[in-house]
Amino acid sequence: MNRRLSRLLIGVGGIAGAGVLGCFLLVASEASGRSPTEASAASAVVPFVASTWVQAGASARTAAAPSPASLGPSASGPAVAAPAQGLNAFTPGRLQYNRDIRPILAENCFACHGPDSAARKADLRLDRREDAIAGGAIVPGKPDQSELIHRIYASDGEGLMPPANSKKKLTEEQKALLKRWIAEGAEYQPHWSLIPPQRPPLPAVQDKSWPKNPIDYFILAELEKRGLKPAPEADRRTLARRLALDLTGLPPDPAEVEAFVQDRDPNYYEKYVDKLLASPHWGEHRARYWLDYARYADTHGIHFDNYREIWAYRDWVIDAFNANMPFDQFTIEQLAGDLLPNPTLDQLIATGFQRNNITTNEGGVIPEEYIVLYARDRTETFATVWMGMTLNCAVCHDHKYDPFTMRDFYSLSAFFNNTTQGAMDGNIPDTPPVVPVPRREDRPRYFQLQREIAAVKQQMEQRRAAVKPEFDKWWQTATPEGVLNRNPLEGLHWHAPLNEGAGTKAAFAVSGQVRHLTLGDGYVWGAGSRGGKALTFRASGSVASIPDVGDFGRTQPFTVSLWIKVSRRNVTGAVLARMDPSQQHRGWDVWLEGERPGIHIIHNWPDDAIKIVANNPLPYNKWNHLTITYDGTGRAEGVTISVNGAVVPVSVVTPTKVVQGEIRTPVPLTLNGRHGGQSRLDNVSLEDVRIYTRPLHAAEVMQLSRTGVIADVLSKPLPQRTTQEMQEAFTWWLQTFDAPSRQMQEQLARLQQEEAAIRARGTVAHIMQERPNSEPMAYILFRGEYDKRRDPVKADVPRVLPPMPPDLPRNRLGLARWLCRPEHPLMARVTVNRFWQEVFGTGLVKTTGDFGVSGELPSHPELLDWLAVEFRESGWDVKKLFRLIVTSATYRQAAVLTPEKVEKDRDNRLLSRGPRFRMDAEMIRDYALAASGLLVRKIGGPSVKPYQPDGVWEAVAMIGSNTRNYKRDSGENLYRRSMYTFWKRAAPPASMEILNAPNRETCCVRRERTNTPLQALVTLNDVQFVEAARVLAEKALLYNPADEARLDFIARRVLCRPLEAREVQVLRESLQDLRSYYTQNPQEAKKLITYGEYKSDPRLEAAELAAWTLIANQLLNLDEVLNK
Repeated sequence: MNRRLSRLLIGVGGIAGAGVLGCFLLVASEASGRSPTEASAASAVVPFVASTWVQAGASARTAAAPSPASLGPSASGPAVAAPAQGLNAFTPGRLQYNRDIRPILAENCFACHGPDSAARKADLRLDRREDAIAGGAIVPGKPDQSELIHRIYASDGEGLMPPANSKKKLTEEQKALLKRWIAEGAEYQPHWSLIPPQRPPLPAVQDKSWPKNPIDYFILAELEKRGLKPAPEADRRTLARRLALDLTGLPPDPAEVEAFVQDRDPNYYEKYVDKLLASPHWGEHRARYWLDYARYADTHGIHFDNYREIWAYRDWVIDAFNANMPFDQFTIEQLAGDLLPNPTLDQLIATGFQRNNITTNEGGVIPEEYIVLYARDRTETFATVWMGMTLNCAVCHDHKYDPFTMRDFYSLSAFFNNTTQGAMDGNIPDTPPVVPVPRREDRPRYFQLQREIAAVKQQMEQRRAAVKPEFDKWWQTATPEGVLNRNPLEGLHWHAPLNEGAGTKAAFAVSGQVRHLTLGDGYVWGAGSRGGKALTFRASGSVASIPDVGDFGRTQPFTVSLWIKVSRRNVTGAVLARMDPSQQHRGWDVWLEGERPGIHIIHNWPDDAIKIVANNPLPYNKWNHLTITYDGTGRAEGVTISVNGAVVPVSVVTPTKVVQGEIRTPVPLTLNGRHGGQSRLDNVSLEDVRIYTRPLHAAEVMQLSRTGVIADVLSKPLPQRTTQEMQEAFTWWLQTFDAPSRQMQEQLARLQQEEAAIRARGTVAHIMQERPNSEPMAYILFRGEYDKRRDPVKADVPRVLPPMPPDLPRNRLGLARWLCRPEHPLMARVTVNRFWQEVFGTGLVKTTGDFGVSGELPSHPELLDWLAVEFRESGWDVKKLFRLIVTSATYRQAAVLTPEKVEKDRDNRLLSRGPRFRMDAEMIRDYALAASGLLVRKIGGPSVKPYQPDGVWEAVAMIGSNTRNYKRDSGENLYRRSMYTFWKRAAPPASMEILNAPNRETCCVRRERTNTPLQALVTLNDVQFVEAARVLAEKALLYNPADEARLDFIARRVLCRPLEAREVQVLRESLQDLRSYYTQNPQEAKKLITYGEYKSDPRLEAAELAAWTLIANQLLNLDEVLNK
């Protein structure tokens, strides 16, 4: 039986989990919270995958055992081990410290006799030659006189090293190697990764016909040394699929595969590679890996784990890779884009890399503790991503293995300890510092608006200077009475002064008619804004109701104006509301959220609603004038919030930015709470509340905010008025009495409103921002505790690495430029190693995040250095590097395992065959969507919420969190690429987490690959995969009436190749059984084909479609599909 057929049969058997998994598919699906329809659909899968395994798969296993390469669905193949050294105490040639001796000492000695001064015993240090030989532990050339040799050969009672209680023991071969090394002179070497890479010459090889580019010389030389030969080149269909997956993360279209197979151009291969590199999906695929490194997610991570609007950074990464931004620029902009001269918007967005850390807003948090934690996270992430070092091991003590001290760690952390970001995230989506990010199509107009706004402001200043003499005359004679009658009256619907100062009633006017309001017990009278009295809310008691005020529909514009004073921290609740909580909160309200003013406009919360909140709190314990205008469009951009006469920046908190349904409700207007509830605000004072049936102009808002204040000023004798009061009066006078100033103010307001509309359509970016006039510094912290400060340290790089040149600034920009210097030993090596890992599954250094003493040695050190130098000297050209890798003969090998290679290169560290390993979670899901035709290939935009089992978010969410309840999207958002899936840190996407995706709480540079029954449950039963199988089956049924043509249609989309004759026979037998079952069980067929939102084609007979759905499902679950 051929290899492909054995794969097919094993894969079909794998669907039922070797006859066991099928027994609990239904139980697991019910436990996951799926609907009855979904559970029934899942149960329908079980009888046939199991029977197919018994009838075909089981016999296949008996008839012919598959090759190891075909076993599946494999997570990653055998565990990857360190490359075989092939050395012992009798190997010819001089021993090398880095290769032969350092690993022994690091594993057995350095914990007590290494870099960590606090843990060092007997004042003996073995990681440095001068220390090791100073006291006779090592006597170069004389092992018999070396105390080290005496100790490792001693018995337990005679000072044996390592001691018995360490649970470490040297082998006889390791002892012999140490003895021989000392006899040879005990020469040390700097750690290999700390030596700047130099381009080595290409090694000589015997088979000069095999290499296609320099990579192959290094690989072939090592294979020939081990007596191995490369695998033959893979067939064109395999290569077409492999290239598409490695360069775009998506399977190729059948037409693309056929074109590649039939192309007779001598450069057919390079032409196909260049086409894939030019695809916009290249940037998506590369960005998907980078987001793991950047610990990107859509929530804050701690406590409420609320939504964080940071997807602009994700889109920046995609754009950067698609533009083939040089990697040094890619590095500098993420680490210090804000410090570049006149940074662009994109350069500011790039610094979101450093704002991806988890944050909190938990009550009782000590700010200094979290400021330390944030700087620590950024330092550790920096060290992992750009240096491949575990500097986190130097937080509490000197590193036990690598030459990094606590001083090194905290000096490095100082670079990241000078930001304006606070400790508390406010549970808001846009924790400062942030910048608005207009949509791409809006950016030209947005930047033009900023220029026009600046020009109008300049004109206003010029006008201000020109009419100053006229104002001075008015200032001498103006009276309070002449000012108080200037407030706008047109459209005034309700006016409540709330200044009675005593009693339980308050007078107000509705359309000019005076009435009285009974206040109830949720209020007291307090001091007003100008010496009078005002209403002060209490947090317990009933709300006051006014029945015929504020009855607005969605299309009716209105304005609310009031004076407010907040005298208690973190108050949250409705100041006034016309809202019915029993009807999904239909209506509107003026809202305080942690002293930040805002408004809800709701038809159905939260699905059809907008919530707009000011970015900054009201000045505390002071009277402030608040105006909120709504233009009647239902759009968030139609809301303007002004504080003390000035428009303030706002955030749209709801996922939607427009209300579609009606907001009118019959319940009355209420003060200090919503209808039917209790008062919530405490120590919040209110006076002079006005509601207008139109949106007020900017000049009118200014008049309302300043009229009373100006009248109070004018009541003073002229000599007692201050300069500041005169300037405030001048501003008010310009808007009230000077027509040109008023016109310019209205023009400014229109421009600012247009600017606000563009902002509302766009998003925001979390950015880095240095504290002004502050030098980066930090403290060495005893045991890493934030409150146990020791020596202060200035920003600097680790002393074991090349120093920063004096011309570089000691800030993040200097640090980023230092990284990219040619003498830096780590960045180029670490980066090319990660790129190699993305293609081959394992890096040349397996321990991608640890290039230190505890990490593995490179399998091909000369190749790693050659690639590092090539990458740097190419101008840090990422596409060029990948092109070099995928056009190599090494990459083009077939992934065939022979008995000889099982013995000599089981883990493929020598690259004796092509790469083959299970795809990552996102690729597996995207593969099914692409093969079925469901994939929506739109690039960028807000994160989406596809299918997910019920209750995943709710199980970990706190009451009050805006990510407490998962509301699934619909339409095209169900079928976007997986990299756009909303990532909640406390509960990552369930199907992806099962397939080993990280939680993104910390930097992850290497995903693990496991092989568990739950993973099979995902790809067999998850609604996304069953729906994809059904849609693919529909396309096949509509393609051709013949079964073989349909099977070929599916195979070319799923396997990227035609089926072989025996494979067709196996599938025909399965299809016959499936048809029989669903013909006899029509209700089961109907349940299966309703799986998912995408409606099945009513022209297709249910039993036939159900049978073909499971055929497609079987093929999608083959290990040939799940593996790259």
